[in-house]
Amino acid sequence: MTLEPQQLEQIASRTLAHYDQRAEEFWRGTRDHDVSQNIGTLLRHIESPPPFEILDLGCGPGRDLKVFSDLGHVAVGLDGSTRFVAMAREFSGCEVWCQDLLALALPRARFDGVFANAVLFHVPSQELPRVLRELHATLKPGGVLFSSNPRGRNEEGWNQGRYGVFHDLESWRRHVAGAGFAEIMHYYRPAGLPRERQPWLASVWRSAR
Repeated sequence: MTLEPQQLEQIASRTLAHYDQRAEEFWRGTRDHDVSQNIGTLLRHIESPPPFEILDLGCGPGRDLKVFSDLGHVAVGLDGSTRFVAMAREFSGCEVWCQDLLALALPRARFDGVFANAVLFHVPSQELPRVLRELHATLKPGGVLFSSNPRGRNEEGWNQGRYGVFHDLESWRRHVAGAGFAEIMHYYRPAGLPRERQPWLASVWRSAR
């Protein structure tokens, strides 16, 4: 099924409205989540000298954005939720751009790393190749994309007021490799649990030099 422009606009607006309306609740529920494994994985694979320029894609209220900044990196946040953008600016003190994932306007070859934690699964599968190419273009040659998404069997549609695509590893690999990235590694989260209790697929990718 092909999604028409009006349907894509509805997907974006309804999903962002969901987060805008629940911004404080979301912040209370996620501000103490430990994603240090993901942050460390991204930083460890960037080969340029620090401090790094990092784009925190879908930064939400700014939890991870502040971590990157506190570590001495130049961190820029991006989110489509106006409530999250305001919260992230206040909490992190960083520059935060208000942009919809389906209408990105990113500078070329700006960033050493893109941190896409729990965000790209909101991109409809037909739009994902274009969005990934835009992320590739905003990375410096050899830059690193980190992504973490809830995994599944490629189900796509509405789930509790948000649009999502639940890729399996093979599907995700096809999409990201098709955008010009080379896989560095992948793993499942939370660490130390049986696979059936690891709902998150994390992967790390390097852009073409």
